[in-house]
Amino acid sequence: MIKAKKGDIVMVHCTAKLEDGTVFVSTKDHKPLKFTLGEGSVLENVEKAVIGMNPGESKTTEIPVEKAFQPPWKVVEIERYKFPDWEPKLGQRLKIFKPDGRLIAARVSNVSDSMVALDFRRTFSGDVLLYDLKLEEIV
Repeated sequence: MIKAKKGDIVMVHCTAKLEDGTVFVSTKDHKPLKFTLGEGSVLENVEKAVIGMNPGESKTTEIPVEKAFQPPWKVVEIERYKFPDWEPKLGQRLKIFKPDGRLIAARVSNVSDSMVALDFRRTFSGDVLLYDLKLEEIV
C-alpha cells in the first residue's frame, strides 16, 4: 500500500479537541482537508503525523497550544475614546467583525483610563491539543 510522503496531495479528516475531549473544530460533517505535504499550509505536527500513513488509516497526534496558534492571534491595545458607548470590563468576552465580514472572538485583558487591551489569542485549558486524523486518500 502507498504511504503518504512529502509532495503528495492528501485528503484528511481532522477533529481537534482539548485534553478533556471538547471538540473545537472538525471536518467530520464537511469535506476533508486537502493539502500538499511539505508546503506548510497546515500545522507542522499535523503534516508530520500524516507522513507515512496509508489511506484509511487513523491516528491521534498531540500539539502544544503554543504551536497550534500563532499570529494573528495576539493582544491589541486600542484607545478607549474609540468606544464612547462601551464600558469594558476585565475578562469580558466579545465578538468583533473583521473588515472581511468574519467574526472573531476576543477577551478584554486589560483596561486603563486611556486604553483597552483585547486578547485575540485562543484560550484553552491545558497545554496540549489533540488532533484525530484520518487519511482519506492520496490524490
